[in-house]
Amino acid sequence: MQVQWLGQAPYLPTVAAMQAYTERRGPTDPDLLWLCEHPPVFTQGQAGRPEHVLDPGDIPVVATNRGGQVTYHGPGQVVAYPLLDLKRAGLYVKTYVHRLEEAVLRTLADWGVTGHRVAGAPGVYVRLDAPFDHAALHGPRPASAAWTGLGKIAALGIKVHRHCTYHGLALNVAMDLSPFGRINPCGYAGLTTVDLATIGVAADPAAVRAALAHHLQHLLAPGR
Repeated sequence: MQVQWLGQAPYLPTVAAMQAYTERRGPTDPDLLWLCEHPPVFTQGQAGRPEHVLDPGDIPVVATNRGGQVTYHGPGQVVAYPLLDLKRAGLYVKTYVHRLEEAVLRTLADWGVTGHRVAGAPGVYVRLDAPFDHAALHGPRPASAAWTGLGKIAALGIKVHRHCTYHGLALNVAMDLSPFGRINPCGYAGLTTVDLATIGVAADPAAVRAALAHHLQHLLAPGR
């Protein structure tokens, strides 16, 4: 998987480039991992409902063809877009999503943070009162449950076309989190969104980006 750092990249041209590569790629074209930041933008997934966009203000709202509902992208967030041939990698979509989450969990662990999955709610979460506690969450937490005590630190939204993926994940490192208050993040009213900085981790976004890329390359390699 070839890793490319795009810098701060406008959202719509980046999505168009991902779509174009996916449309034209053949069985021998390489898998790519694009890493970037985006200028401030709200993005609505295919399941997006307008009532979850509460008060966008001057931040544009862009409809897109990834899965999921509304989220926010902005500076200080590491965005990763794997352009992966699932058939060649030997992965089903469910396994692919699990490995995206696993890459985030391993990246957080590199900074001593314990991330958690929540059943029915893709992404990665942390305990607000104990982000470094390694104990597992107790009992099931369905998507309809109250989000008391948890904060979302990474969001996922993917698209698969002819066995090939685009879109991906966003991990919050050190960003202005206030725009998340203008939406119901990922469609969940009352869900708190956090970054590494707000839970007490002073991490260089470039170092987090490199760690995330390393884990994604390892977990998405063919035959893993």
